[in-house]
Order: sequence, then structure tokens, then C-alpha cells
Amino acid sequence: MREKQAARREFLRNGAALAGGLTLSAAAPAFGQQAPAQPPMIKGEREGEIGYGARSKYTTSVRIPHGGRPTPDTFGLTFHVASPLQDQVGVITPSSLHYYATTRGSYLPDIDPAKHTLMIHGLVDRPLTFTVDDLKRLPSVTRLHFIECAGNRSSRRAKTVQETHGMTSNAEWTGVLLSTLLKECGLKGSAKWFVAEGSEEVKGASSMPVAKAMDDCFVAYGMNGEAVRPQNGFPMRLMVPGFEGILHTKWVQRIKLVDRYYMNYNDFGHLDQDEKEAALGYQIGPKSVITYPSGAQRLPAKGFYEIRGLAWSGGGAIK
Repeated sequence: MREKQAARREFLRNGAALAGGLTLSAAAPAFGQQAPAQPPMIKGEREGEIGYGARSKYTTSVRIPHGGRPTPDTFGLTFHVASPLQDQVGVITPSSLHYYATTRGSYLPDIDPAKHTLMIHGLVDRPLTFTVDDLKRLPSVTRLHFIECAGNRSSRRAKTVQETHGMTSNAEWTGVLLSTLLKECGLKGSAKWFVAEGSEEVKGASSMPVAKAMDDCFVAYGMNGEAVRPQNGFPMRLMVPGFEGILHTKWVQRIKLVDRYYMNYNDFGHLDQDEKEAALGYQIGPKSVITYPSGAQRLPAKGFYEIRGLAWSGGGAIK
């Protein structure tokens, strides 16, 4: 018994020493306990931050072009832009740093929300056209969901986590369940698939099973507490939780209910019409990445550091 007590005391002493080492390695001693010096003040408004807000000039994290294509290119077309995951704090990606991808390069639609509509037609009893205001009058949901591009992976050229995994982001989205809209339209039993089309110049339509539409898809008009950003589908976009990013139709303007799979521009050479194959191709599998310390980062000093990272899965929590 005495040996166990001695061992326990030794363990506690070592733990206390370790805790002290953690503190000393992470912060300088407060000699003299003098009050901190007052920082300089920003006098007046800076970059319109009274009206909207601006981040500190000392925070310089930005997105970068991804996949070897400049964005915008010489014609003004935008392609893929990667999010700086190495600098992300927590699990929410700021709207301004959310990754961005277009359908093989396109211009950014400049949409007046007062004129934009979503038409739902095809195998329904009552084809309907919804305005943005119509959607906001219906019961809403607010949910956290990540979106990931299918091309989000390591490569030999990539040196940072932004270059390898920056084509995924996580945000809080607000909108109306697609099932609510389909019930309003009177979904027919013969409808097995739906085709979602955006407003971009290159129509990035995609086919998806109706079962997914009735499960958890929703049309989002809010992102992180404000309107969806233009690059992420303003004034409304389709959210297809867990499915590849290319299926989350931005600037969604039309949803057609059909009785079979339709091969669309986004689907060609990318997905398979067989239901079993499509289920595997659509859904993002479990993934994780260490964001700190990661490629091109240097630890500032000796001592203990918390290893940080992100994990995500299209199938929900992994148990």
C-alpha cells in the first residue's frame, strides 16, 4: 500500500512539473507586474467598418487560386479558389474565406434578388415559381454543413494544407427544406430523380435522387448569419449535405422532377447513373487533415504545442 501511495505522489509531482513546464514554455514571466502599454487608437472610420466591419490589418489570411489556373484569368473568368484552412480558428469558415469553385470556369452572376426566382416543375401536380421573399415566408432551418470539391486532395506539387485541402469549407446555412417546396408543388410518385440548374453562363445542371431531396436537401438564402455571398450562390443555392460540392447548385433557378437519371453537363464523365455507383460517387467519405503544424509552417519556439485539425464526413458522425 505504501509503495502505491509513493508512486501516486511521484505521479502528481511529475504532473505538476509538466503543467508548470507548459505554462513557462508558452508565456513569458510577468516580472514587475506592470500594466500593459496602451495600443494606438484608430480615430474615425476605417475602410467602412462602421457600416459593415473590417478585420484587423494584422490578420492577412487570404484565399489562393487552386489547380494551376489563375483566377480571374485574362478573360475575367473565375475557376477554383482555395480556403486558408491553416489559419482557420474553430470549425466555421468565414464567408469571405469560403472556398469557391465554378463550372469549368465562368463569370460571376450579378443577380438582383428582387428579380430572381426558383421554378419547380416536371413531375409535380402544381408547377410553382418561388421568389426570394416567398422562401423567407416559409418555415426555415439553420444547419452547419461542409462543402467539398471532388478534386480536394494531395498532389506532388502541393506544399501547404491550403493547396492540398483548401477546396473544402464549413459554414452555417439557413434556408427552406426542399421537401417543403416539393410538397407545396405536389410531388408525383413517378418522380425518382430531380435536375437542379443554376444561373451561371455555363449551365451547371446536376441529377440527384428524389430520396435525397426529401431527406435533407434545402434551398439556402443565408450563410453565417447574413445573405449568401455572391460567390456562394446569392440569392439562393441548393444545399445537398454530404454530397460532392459540384452538386450544391449555386444561383439555383430551376428544379425539374423527372422519372429517370438525366446526363447533364456536370455529370458527364464524373458520375454514374447506376444507383449503387451513384451513391458511392455522390457522397464524401470520411476525411481529416492536420492544419497546425502543417506544411510551410514553423514553430516559433521550443515547448508544447496543441496539434489542430479538421475532420468531416458526408455520412455524418463516425462512431
